[in-house]
Amino acid sequence: MQNVVHPFNSAFPHHDPPPPYNTIPSASPAQMPTAPTLMPAPGPPMAGCPPGLEYLTQIDQILIQQKVNYAEMVIGWEMSNHYVIKNSLGQQMFTAREDDSNFIAMQLYGPLRPFDIHIHDNFGHEILTITRPVRCGSCCFPCCLQEVEIQSPPGFPIGYVVQTWHPFLPKFEVLDVTRRAQLKIKGPFCDCKCCSDVVFEILSVDERDLVGQISKQWGGFLLEGFTDADNFGISFPKDLDVKVKALLLGAVFLLDFMYFETNKNNNNN
Repeated sequence: MQNVVHPFNSAFPHHDPPPPYNTIPSASPAQMPTAPTLMPAPGPPMAGCPPGLEYLTQIDQILIQQKVNYAEMVIGWEMSNHYVIKNSLGQQMFTAREDDSNFIAMQLYGPLRPFDIHIHDNFGHEILTITRPVRCGSCCFPCCLQEVEIQSPPGFPIGYVVQTWHPFLPKFEVLDVTRRAQLKIKGPFCDCKCCSDVVFEILSVDERDLVGQISKQWGGFLLEGFTDADNFGISFPKDLDVKVKALLLGAVFLLDFMYFETNKNNNNN
């Protein structure tokens, strides 16, 4: 008997059945989000070192990268700042975020607003708190000078970074909890952001020796022109007291708000 091909089968050749409706296609490795590379956890607690600051005992450089806030770019409102803090190998040590509970102050005072910066380790523990009260923006009078208090752990001050009056140079003192000077910071005559890094020198108390530096890194025309997200680097001796390293980290946030935190949408730069 001759085989007969049914017209229905010839018009619609056989295909494998479709996958079940609840099947989720797997993403290729290139499509998978990449987790940040974390700095290895430090060893056991160290005498004289506040909990969580053991990371700082191993390094002589810190990189601070501010995250771009696209909502701030679009609507022009001040938003809370967020940062990632890394070592020189690009490994994440900490994350930092500005307390956003006072939204009205952000809009009224802009970069002059009071702030609380909360710094967490990779396990989510808050290990540093940096607090600045509201102050007048003019530095013509000593009563208007800026300062931040650094606490570690939160609620326990370990020192301060205080602006000192100078007719044309940005100058600061790094003070321990008894307000005794440990280091000084001196900025350039002009904090011009045109195509180059802005360097603040870290000096000994008598200002004779260069101990390290804080540099605001040039981010390129696009980043500098349309956002207020800034990148900073700190260098210091590896054997510097861990609390003083934490105070220098706190100094970066004060410098950022004083000289580089500008609203591009309102042309305040």
